[in-house]
Parts: sequence; C-alpha cells; structure tokens
Amino acid sequence: MSRNPHHELHVMFFPYMAYGHMIPTLDMAKLFSSKGVKSTIITTPLNSKIFQKPIDVFKNQNPSLEIIDIHIFDFPCVQLGLPEGCENVDFFTSSNNPGRENIAFKFLSSTRFFKDQLEKLLETTRPDCLIADMFFPWATQVAEKCDVPRLVFHGTGYFSLCANYCMKVHKPQNKVASSSEPFVIPDLPGDIEITREQIIDNESEMGMFLLDVRESETKSSGVIVNSFYELEPEYADFFKRFVAKRTWQIGPLSVTNRGFEEKAERGKKASVDESECLKWLDSKEKDSVIYISFGSVACFKNKQLVEIAAGLEASGASFIWVVRKSTSDDDKEEWLPEGFEERVKGRGMIIRGWAPQVLILEHQATGGFLTHCGWNSLLEGVAAGLPMVTWPIGAEQFYNEKLVTQVLRTGVSVGATKHVKNMGDEIISRGKVEKAVREVLAWEEGEERRIRIKKLAEMAKAAVAEGGSSFNDLNNFIHEERFEEEESFAFRLRGVMKDLGKTGGRRRSGAVGRSGRCKIDEIGNGRHSSDMKLFLVWSEL
Repeated sequence: MSRNPHHELHVMFFPYMAYGHMIPTLDMAKLFSSKGVKSTIITTPLNSKIFQKPIDVFKNQNPSLEIIDIHIFDFPCVQLGLPEGCENVDFFTSSNNPGRENIAFKFLSSTRFFKDQLEKLLETTRPDCLIADMFFPWATQVAEKCDVPRLVFHGTGYFSLCANYCMKVHKPQNKVASSSEPFVIPDLPGDIEITREQIIDNESEMGMFLLDVRESETKSSGVIVNSFYELEPEYADFFKRFVAKRTWQIGPLSVTNRGFEEKAERGKKASVDESECLKWLDSKEKDSVIYISFGSVACFKNKQLVEIAAGLEASGASFIWVVRKSTSDDDKEEWLPEGFEERVKGRGMIIRGWAPQVLILEHQATGGFLTHCGWNSLLEGVAAGLPMVTWPIGAEQFYNEKLVTQVLRTGVSVGATKHVKNMGDEIISRGKVEKAVREVLAWEEGEERRIRIKKLAEMAKAAVAEGGSSFNDLNNFIHEERFEEEESFAFRLRGVMKDLGKTGGRRRSGAVGRSGRCKIDEIGNGRHSSDMKLFLVWSEL
C-alpha cells in the first residue's frame, strides 16, 4: 500500500477474545474512527458477529465517518486441542467446572496460531501501527519483523501496572513469613499494603506468562491506557518515568458511547429488556438502588450466592443483582433462600445473564455499585459517579481495590482477602454483605465519599471533551504517528533515490524504514516499490 505524508492513518486493533478486552477495544476503534483514522479490528469468525452489531449502530449514527473494518483470522479450535466453537473466554467461564483453568491457559497459548496470519496481514496492508492486546506478547516480534510499530493495550489502569512493576522488581512477597502477612509494595507511592494471597504467583504458569508480557512491552513502541490523568496522576507520572517512556491515556473509553443504543449494545445481548429495566429504576428514589455485578467471567457457587442473597435482603436496600450461575455437575441445587424472590418483590431485580450495565449505572436511582473491581467496571462506575463496594476476585483486581478504597477513598471493601487461585473455601458472610451495602448507600456517613466520586465523574467527562487530558493525549498520539510517517517516507525516499543513483535499479539493501531498517530487493519489485512510484507521481505535480 502506498503511504505518503498526507495519507489517511490506518490503525489495526487486535483484542484478546474475551468481553473484558473486546468491549474497550471496540470503544477505542470508534474513538479513533471519530478522529478520521481508518480502523480495522482483527478477530475470529464467531467473535466478528459480536462486533458487527455495535459497529452497525455506530455507522448509522455517524454516516460521515469511515466504517470500522473487521478482518477475520482463522482459529481452528479442534485442531488446537480446544472444544468446537471455543473462540471466546466466555465459552469456558460460563460454567465453574474444575477443568476451566486448564482450558483457559490452553486457550491463551493457542493464540500463537495467529502469528503467521498476522505477519501476512501486516506485510500486505502495511498499517501505520498495530494496537495489540497484552495477552499477545508475540505480536511485538511479528510487528517488528514487518516494520510496523506495535503498541500494547493492557485494559487496566496505571495504578495496577505500577504496582505490578514494583512487585516484579523488588519481590517483597518472598520476604514475608506467611501468605496472609501484609507488606508494603516498595517504591509505589501511597504506602499500599497487600498480601501474597491477593496476587498471582510469579512461579505459576500465568505468572511466567506475565513476565513474557512485560518483556514484550519493553520492546514495543509504547502503551495505550484506558484511563484519564486526573484519576491517578501520581501513578501516571510514575509509569511514564520508570515503566514505559511512551504512553498515552485516552479514557475512560466507555464515555465514547453517547446514545441509548450504543450503551445497550455492549457485549452480549442483555438478558432483560433494557426499557423494562430502566422503567423499574424510574420507580425508585434517587441514589437508593445498589447494583451488583461481578463481571463477565466470575462464577460463584451456591454457598456464596446464598450469603449474597441473605445479605441483600437484610440490608433493606433496593437492588439489581446480575448472576452468572455456576453450572458444574456437582452444583445444581437451588441457590436462593426459600421465598426470597417473593419477599424482595418490588425492591429487588435479579438478572440471570447479561445486563445493560452502563445504562443501569447512569440511572439517577442507582446509588452504589458492588463490583469485582475489573477495570472496565471500575471506570464505568467512576464515570457514573457511584461509590463502590469492592469485592475483588482475581487478575489485578486486588490492586484496583486499593486504588478505590485507599487512594481515591470512594469505596468500601466487603472483606475479600484471597485471589481466586488461593480462595479455597473462603466465603464472604451475609453480615459483611449487609454491612457494606448499608455503608455505601448511607448518606450522612458516606457524604464525603459521594462528593469525591461525583467530582471524579465530572473529571472523567472533561478528560474526553475537547481540550481535556485524554482528548489531548489522543490527538498527540495521532500527530506523532503522522509525523513519524512523514519522517519514514522521507528516509525511505532518500534510500530509494540512493539506490537508483548507485545501482541503476539493481538489487541493493539499505533503504531505511520506520524503525530504521528495511530491505529493497529490486526497484519496481521490492517491498517499497510503491514509494518509488509515488515519488514519480509526486514529482510531476
């Protein structure tokens, strides 16, 4: 593809096949498209159907913008040792079966099958950059081989990235006597305490994989972060100083969805009618409803669901509770207390499956959010101005909880102490659930907390508005890409002209590309022959 100083920028997005990664990537592609950037999302056949509906909605609402393209990679599940149709993490996390952890890592490892397809795509399309998910560490090497800048998209915030960096450098978890003994994370601003039970073991398969992720990041062209500077300024500065010199914060990405349909069409089709759900909320007083959701992955067993139900009933609060029921063979007994739904009728709504989360969070009746502290949910809660009850389960969620409860002071902890891999039989009691719900909805005791989160919500919206921190960072990123392309074009053109003068068009290496290296086989047949043709046209204008 011919590229020149005035060409349309082309960015490719390559998300990991999980809703928590796909949703913000789609938001990011829409954001870039709104800036006039050609955007292409790389995914698999089944996942392309998940993307298509919200892309169509975006296209209908923005007919003047160029459509977001989808490029489909083959992913032969059975050939890779996975169940038929296993193209998304949701396939094996929708149940709590004992083997799901093994399937999860096999699924993650199987994504290396994409390497050859990615190399071929980058060679033939020559995009200006590739924004690939953190779970594809091999993408850095492929992009480098193709002379295309690769940027990492983590899908989490600066705080957890900085915490994880400090843990890897200093390894304080190896210096405590027990897994439950708290320790301060060295060098991380804020004197943040955590325990070994709340983090991923570096010696585990996942821990070793994350080391590869970190190494890949250091060799990449930079990091894109779904956050905004005002949310975590000290940690954004720390990250830029010590972790990754080139980084851009462009969030919160969820705020890019402005209309009802855009907010409703995020992820799966809702398991409840959106209008009926909002109508139910309309009947409630302002800030009186607690919304409970543990994300798109977590599944609780019956014992824990019973405790949550009892705690909600005892709290007396109105609630919307999203339940992903475990469906393992040994866990089929009834999980709601007898007569529960009848007793809470009118003040409680249970959604079994997928909920229109952003619409619910933004409703004026919603006054609190009980969350697993996944980064997408946390940002959506911040943007909606809601104090939170934090219940971290896995991944980086215990770090995120520290940000909410200790740094921002906009939430209360339910009392979870163990990462899912260390959880064992830990059950959060109904008493703890009741106490946390009452505390987060209380007006007098929680007034300062509510004031702080409302200010952050205003900052979130200002960050993505014209002149805001994220707005400016995105513009800076696009400007840098265009500037680098101009430089790259000039360097390559000089290399081509040098070859013409010295070889008369014969085989020669040495033309310089975007990363400082490329090779010309023959003028007219080489990889950058399009630049030569473009020069001939350009020189005649």
